[in-house]
Amino acid sequence: QVQLVESGGGLVQPGGSLRLSCAASGIGFSVYRMGWYRQAPEKERELVAHITRDGSTNYADSVKGRFSISRDNAKNTVYLQMNSLKPEDTAVYYCNAALSAINFWGKGTLVTVSS
Repeated sequence: QVQLVESGGGLVQPGGSLRLSCAASGIGFSVYRMGWYRQAPEKERELVAHITRDGSTNYADSVKGRFSISRDNAKNTVYLQMNSLKPEDTAVYYCNAALSAINFWGKGTLVTVSS
């Protein structure tokens, strides 16, 4: 059974930092492209960042220079370090594992940026 379990969300003030984690089980983690997506209220889900099996990364323009994605294949875990958070980063953040046409999703973790 495939499971992607996100953690690390919460309430943070503008300018603050959070680190999200996604622990994967039931898949050959190292071969999957891992990604973080987010969905704000009344908006569509959007890509935040992804990291390929060889460590190449891609970021949404809105988070470049502030967020950093990384992976630890030994721990089957992908991370999203979020710095200089803004109110517009408020959303549910979802972990994704992709391999060709296969996609798995976590249930999400809520990040709220507010003073």
